[in-house]
Amino acid sequence: MGHRWDYLNEYRGKDFQGEWPTIAEMFLLTAKRFPHNKCFTRFNPDRETWDFTEVKGHVVRIASWLIEQGLKPGDRVVLNGKNSPFWGLTYVAVCYAGGVIVPIDNQMHIERLMELAAFAGVSFFFADSDVLEKLDKENEWVKTLQGKTVTLLGVADAHSPFIMDLKPEKEYPLVPRTEDDVAALLFTSGTTGNEKAVELTNKNLISDVYQAGDMMPFVDDTDTLYALLPLHHTYCCTAVFLECLEHGAECLFGQSLAVSRMLNDLKRGHVTVFMGIPLLFNKVLAGMMKEVKKKGPVVNGMVHLMMIIGGQCKLWFGKNPMRPIFNKLLLSKIGLDHNRLCISGAGPLAPKVFKQYQQLGVDFVQGYGLTETSPIVTLNPVDHFKIDSIGKVFPLDEVIIAEPNEHGVGEIRVKGPNVCRGYYHDEAHTKELFDENGYLRTGDLGTMDDEHYVYLKGRAKNIIVTEGGKNVYPEEIEDMFQLYDEIRQIMIRGYQEKKDVPSECIEAVVYPDPELKDKEKRINQIIGEVNAKLAGYKKISKVTILDKPMETTTTMKVKRSKVK
Repeated sequence: MGHRWDYLNEYRGKDFQGEWPTIAEMFLLTAKRFPHNKCFTRFNPDRETWDFTEVKGHVVRIASWLIEQGLKPGDRVVLNGKNSPFWGLTYVAVCYAGGVIVPIDNQMHIERLMELAAFAGVSFFFADSDVLEKLDKENEWVKTLQGKTVTLLGVADAHSPFIMDLKPEKEYPLVPRTEDDVAALLFTSGTTGNEKAVELTNKNLISDVYQAGDMMPFVDDTDTLYALLPLHHTYCCTAVFLECLEHGAECLFGQSLAVSRMLNDLKRGHVTVFMGIPLLFNKVLAGMMKEVKKKGPVVNGMVHLMMIIGGQCKLWFGKNPMRPIFNKLLLSKIGLDHNRLCISGAGPLAPKVFKQYQQLGVDFVQGYGLTETSPIVTLNPVDHFKIDSIGKVFPLDEVIIAEPNEHGVGEIRVKGPNVCRGYYHDEAHTKELFDENGYLRTGDLGTMDDEHYVYLKGRAKNIIVTEGGKNVYPEEIEDMFQLYDEIRQIMIRGYQEKKDVPSECIEAVVYPDPELKDKEKRINQIIGEVNAKLAGYKKISKVTILDKPMETTTTMKVKRSKVK
């Protein structure tokens, strides 16, 4: 059986050396194969599109400027901006010039941003003007950037010229790099502590891109993918941005998570592959179902009957005959009528949500991974999905369930070409990351079936141990609240009811919808509904309602360590 990357055999030894091309070599190869395909698009407010040939011209121009300004192979460059074609041009240009990309969260506090950039030893700084203005000009590290800051979005000035105005004296050829050279330095989101800088090589990222494509063989150069989530996060960067560069597909850059802006982009951009996080898909689904309910019990009943019929047909025959009806009735209103595939990651999507989208005729791929694995390790393929699973292990990866308990639950550990080499300048944490056999410790607990589909239970460090010695996985309970739009955030944790008893009881920390009336009554009602479905030892016995939202990562995961 062939693989998605088999076509590389035709170009190996000519367009690139080694097993895998570098990121820059992959882009140049795609530009050669699909020179006139749409590459980067944004709405500003009118449509602006560059094809692969135009993008290549800008990449060479920006890379040549970097080389003339003194960038050496392996030098690190901060990329800190909202999603935009200029972000994409910089990413590829730095790779072309032999540099290492250091993408940092655009929303990070300026003091922390400067600390991380200084730690990484960066020599160039590309950012939006609002961030560049906040840089402390008296900071010793900032002083080293004189003449080496560039504006991506916003008003440029003499000190930080606009990226499209960079004019090198001549064009330079591709700076040679190998698949084993570091391509990107990514700071983890810090859900459980301070950020660590993950070193990802060209092989790590490129092998992940091709393996993901292998699990989605029907995505090709005719598709439009939507880069809505922050691109500094490896999930959107790999699954949308780099996938587009490999497939020859169009990358539509979304600059805001605001629902109105998102719907406008989806409708005008004719997005065919939409990648998001569970929270986003939950909101979209809840909005659709709310509109259906408004039309009265008859229409509501008919729609749900058609959904059941469509879902069964999909299950039995592989196709949902109701999709054209749902396109007109619901999906066109939110810009999903052109959609062929939704991808969900950065957390498990509740099976009920997954199922309802399937019933509407929208195919879903659910994945799992972490920054240290570039990031994807498993995908749930459309042609053989398992609704409770986070997906099938990638073809070149090896996953084991280490030290399983009597229920088969153990730590998910992984080996493969997409697994990072470790953390930058952090030998202690790098050593902790791998076990004695070289498997990366994910810190996640799960099971795996005979077909290598993985089932996620939760984070090892989040386990709650009850009085009867039972293990409770907070994430499993949290997932049961996904369809309750009255709850904006929920975190399940253990608490000690009696100080002299080490066992824990279950607490729900809830941030409700600020517009919700009679919050306490409704939240307790929802808790009661969920408790009715839970085994006795998993039932929530304490509820804490917050007035302010909990701190989150860019993929909307609650930072547990920050919640008091």
